[in-house]
Amino acid sequence: MHSIKRDWFANVRNDLLAGLVVALALIPEAIAFSIIAGVDPKVGLYASFCIAVVIAFVGGRPGMISAATGAMALVMVTLVREHGLEYLLAATILTGVLQIIAGWVRLGALMRFVSRSVVTGFVNALAILIFLAQLPELTNVTWHVYAMTAAGLTIIYGFPYITKAIPSPLVTIVVLTAVAMFIDLDIRTVGDMGALPDTLPVFLIPDIPLNLATLAIIFPYALTLMVVGLLESLMTATIVDDLTDTRSDKNRECVGQGVANIASGFIGGMAGCAMIGQSVINVKSGGRGRLSTLCAG
Repeated sequence: MHSIKRDWFANVRNDLLAGLVVALALIPEAIAFSIIAGVDPKVGLYASFCIAVVIAFVGGRPGMISAATGAMALVMVTLVREHGLEYLLAATILTGVLQIIAGWVRLGALMRFVSRSVVTGFVNALAILIFLAQLPELTNVTWHVYAMTAAGLTIIYGFPYITKAIPSPLVTIVVLTAVAMFIDLDIRTVGDMGALPDTLPVFLIPDIPLNLATLAIIFPYALTLMVVGLLESLMTATIVDDLTDTRSDKNRECVGQGVANIASGFIGGMAGCAMIGQSVINVKSGGRGRLSTLCAG
């Protein structure tokens, strides 16, 4: 009972606000990762909300955000191009099964052997990749985009000097969105990235032959997704551990990631894992408990 109260209700206000910030940032990323994987935007959106909601209950690291990610999307490209969405959904489900097995055999415990320099390199490399990924949004654009970017950075870093009661990224999103709508600025929006779904997902079973030939096709991809997903998730858990000065259950996180991916595959979503960028945003915005992850989902 004490652990439930600590993980869910010890930080309700900040968890809800941080979850809202993360949710607003997750939407364009989910669409972008869907495009990278070569699937409809709804596949990434379904995955992101499903994985976030499920991992809030079964994950081993409170306050960590899991959803569709770029690293996982890159692995899926060839499978989708050569065999289609149905095989991707099957691979997603198999990925979840392999991750649950990894948790049962306690592979998560191996993270304690990863050196600090590896984690530091992982974080810095990811920061560089995120920065480079944003550069196309800042080239060949109107001056309005640069003005909004400068205003956003000013609010993000300046607003905490006024008050820390409300996360500055949330203030930035709300204020600049209102300004863009009121003035009708000529800037690219999330809606320009792809059509958003107008219905909730439904339970489905991938329409593929259940035979060894199918397994031979999806197993190599599922194995790769399992390894990539767990590496990123466990490293992110280690980083959040350091940021919050708490400990996480790495083996439970492996199982939780597996359960979340199985759920995602059965509602038409792609495989996902923990997101270091969103997890850090969540923690920096005050999110500490499972409620923040659930709120984001």
